[in-house]
Amino acid sequence: MGLFGNIFGSKKSDGKETREKVPWIPLTSLEQLEEIERKSASRPQVVFKHSTTCGVSRMVLNMFEKNPILKEDSLDLYFLDLHRYREISNEISQKFQLLHQSPQLLIIKNGETIAHGSHGGIADINLGDFV
Repeated sequence: MGLFGNIFGSKKSDGKETREKVPWIPLTSLEQLEEIERKSASRPQVVFKHSTTCGVSRMVLNMFEKNPILKEDSLDLYFLDLHRYREISNEISQKFQLLHQSPQLLIIKNGETIAHGSHGGIADINLGDFV
């Protein structure tokens, strides 16, 4: 298998792609936002806001999950289902001073958003720059 197969996954003999699972932490309560802020003092916290009914959001999530740095233990990865937890998304907008978008990626360090992107702009964020 070539370089791209190692980075983006490999194919099993049945032709299906295999990929390591991303260690997502489900973001399901407002209290977790305080935890994210606190933990961001010692390591970057990443929040991926995903719309489960949006094809663009699904495509961006699939591309994002192929990032090899996600398998390292250098940052915490939170996943927010916008339809189930819209009140958390609203609080994120206020707490971290960002306009709500979907999909949206936030990198939080020392209690502040140090990088963010939405839609195709998520691919432009190099997570390695923040670890």
